[in-house]
Parts: sequence; structure tokens; C-alpha cells
Amino acid sequence: MPIPFFYIEQFDFSQKEIELNEDTSKHIVQVLRMQESEKLNLTDGKGNLITCEIINTHKRHCKVEVRQTRNPAPATRNITIAISLLKNTYRFEWLLEKTTEIGITEIIPLLCERTEKEKFRYERMNSILISAMLQSQQCWIPKLHEPQDFNYAIRHSNHQQQFIAHCAEGKKLQLKNQITGKSVIILIGPEGDFTKEEIHAALENNFIPVSLGETRLRSETAGIVAAALLQNI
Repeated sequence: MPIPFFYIEQFDFSQKEIELNEDTSKHIVQVLRMQESEKLNLTDGKGNLITCEIINTHKRHCKVEVRQTRNPAPATRNITIAISLLKNTYRFEWLLEKTTEIGITEIIPLLCERTEKEKFRYERMNSILISAMLQSQQCWIPKLHEPQDFNYAIRHSNHQQQFIAHCAEGKKLQLKNQITGKSVIILIGPEGDFTKEEIHAALENNFIPVSLGETRLRSETAGIVAAALLQNI
């Protein structure tokens, strides 16, 4: 059985013992029914992996002793998915979960002309990223930005490669054949796609139009496919 993963907000390398918070303690003691001397992994989402041994199974203040610390290398490619907020919050949350599991680096929620829902609960969304990171046993949380206006996002992008996936007619390259840079961003539009003006503005800011395949995809599916292609999965 794999050693379970848990999240801590901060880790000090001088710490030899760690008292876990109440929620984590309850999960370890009451849900998993772990015992003293059993091992678990902690991560702060910043690249630190801390292997510990349980020394006190208090259901509110479980304590562990640090046995080993490691720093797994981050991904070699910085992948940013900039995607419009979606009308259906559940679908956007699903996107966050799956792209985190795939291993992307940053997520930028976009506010486009056709974005239908602008409400954004940052803390809830970030907690989804943490859960997905733990589920996939990674040590890096994707950086989640606050929602950005589309024009602001394209003007301030400084990635080596910049792509836009849209449904309008026109020449497009296959994304899977274009990935060479170590820092890549792709724009994904809302349910109604980008407007002609937004597409033109992106091209003016050196974004390359690309296709994700032969079928027309929902916005959240396009985000997943793009993430997988950019990770060469």
C-alpha cells in the first residue's frame, strides 16, 4: 500500500516533530485508523516531501516525527492554462482537478467577452488543487491566479511559446507538433468561444492559433486535452 500523502501549509527544515491540524489528524486517526510507528508523507506544495512516522495518535493533535526530507525536481516545462471561467462551476472545478493531476504549472482564469459567470471562490478552488496534488502524489501545487481580463492576460504573457485554441475558421497548426519551448501558455475560450476581436488581439500579441484535434470540444475538455498534449502524455 502506498504511503498516504497529506498537506501542511508550511515546513521548517529545523523541525523534528510536527503537530498536524485537526482535520488531518482526524483523517489519519479516525478514517484511515493509522497507528503509532506507521509512516506518512507530508508536502507543502512547494516541492518539499517529508516522510514522517506517527508518534502520537491524538484525534485532534496527531504528532509525527520527521524521518526524511526530499525535494523532487519540478517539471522541466512550465505549462500555463489560461481558460475562461465557465457557467457551470462544477465543470471548472473538474478542470482544475484533472489539470493538476496531469501536472501543469499555472492556471489563469480568464474573463472574456462571452464569459457568462464571473464569481470565483479562490479558497475553494485552491483547496481542489491541493486535494488533486495529494491524490496524484505530487509535491507542487499549480499557481492559481485570480481571474484576469483577457486583454490584460495576453499583453502580460512572457512565455516562450504562446498558443490560442479557438473554433473560428482559419489556418491552425496541430498543437501536438508545435511544442518545443520550456515555457508554454495556451488560451481556451468560454462556452461561446472567443470573439473575432479577441482572436485578432491574441494574434497581434504573438499567440499562434492551434487545433487540439478533429472534434469540437467543450471548454473544460479542451483544457484537459491541451494540458495532456503539452505534457506529452
